Amino acid sequence: MRNTILAALTALLLLGGSASAEKFPARPITIVVPFSAGGPSDAMARILAERMKTSLGEALLIENVTGAGGSIGVGRVVHAAADGYTIGFGHLGTHVANGAIYKLGYDLVADLEPVVLLPSNPMIIVSKNAVPAKTLPELLAWLKARPQPATAGTAGAGSGSHIAGLAFENATGIKLQYVPYRGTGPALNDLVAGQIDIIVDQTSNSINQVRAGTIRAYAITDAKRVPQAPDIPTTDEAGLSGFHMTLWSGLWAPKGTPQEIVAKINAAAVEALNDPVVVKQLENLGLQMPPKDQSTPEALGAWQKAEIAKWWPMIKAANVKVD
Repeated sequence: MRNTILAALTALLLLGGSASAEKFPARPITIVVPFSAGGPSDAMARILAERMKTSLGEALLIENVTGAGGSIGVGRVVHAAADGYTIGFGHLGTHVANGAIYKLGYDLVADLEPVVLLPSNPMIIVSKNAVPAKTLPELLAWLKARPQPATAGTAGAGSGSHIAGLAFENATGIKLQYVPYRGTGPALNDLVAGQIDIIVDQTSNSINQVRAGTIRAYAITDAKRVPQAPDIPTTDEAGLSGFHMTLWSGLWAPKGTPQEIVAKINAAAVEALNDPVVVKQLENLGLQMPPKDQSTPEALGAWQKAEIAKWWPMIKAANVKVD
């Protein structure tokens, strides 16, 4: 008799979970962006959220939770209810590098459910207009000749701009003095104002200021030029061969989120990424669309693990300190 009752209760719980997944979403979904409003992560998340609303039938609200290189925002997702109503936007910095820098109190792989791989951002080397260099070789010569390291803006320790800076140091032997901000949006504002010297930035963050002539661009950190800025050479073309870095992004949910709900959010994101209007908006920012065969949650999970294996040794060797 007891076994029969337990079996009946189990069946009811399973039916209830299935019914809950079938009704999902029944209210707005929050996307936690772990950087400030106005930056490249925020811009991408807002474009996707607007289109995903059409598929899911509910609004997707952006919540900017800044601090500690994005780790505070990621923690907000880790500790949220695993019901699909709180998901997190992140990238190479927040979901790979931070694990090598911060004492997080959570595991970036074990405590999150991957949802979907999102567009990637080749980085771009940019400076304030007051820097006299006009080409990348001239910039490197100017940086080497300085009595003190040039100031380089970042979105905090472990952010994409910080990792790119470390990779730039490794490739050139030039040391930089990092100036952390709560996002690359504020860092870019200070670059335009001449308060810092350079940023190895996400292309989508800097491209409009480059077009406006308020900052100077030297090279794209990819093997090919971006169509939205065909006059900017690649690092290979500009004389820094092999310095390639692309900041990929993704969506994650709290561990234990039902797979049916993860699948619904994934489907909405994939549909958005296949919408020609959305594609044009993202490509205008210099973003590169992910391969169509890499659109599953499993693909994002495998990619994240591979990137941890690739980047952690370099980051740990740099002995990055967190104030």
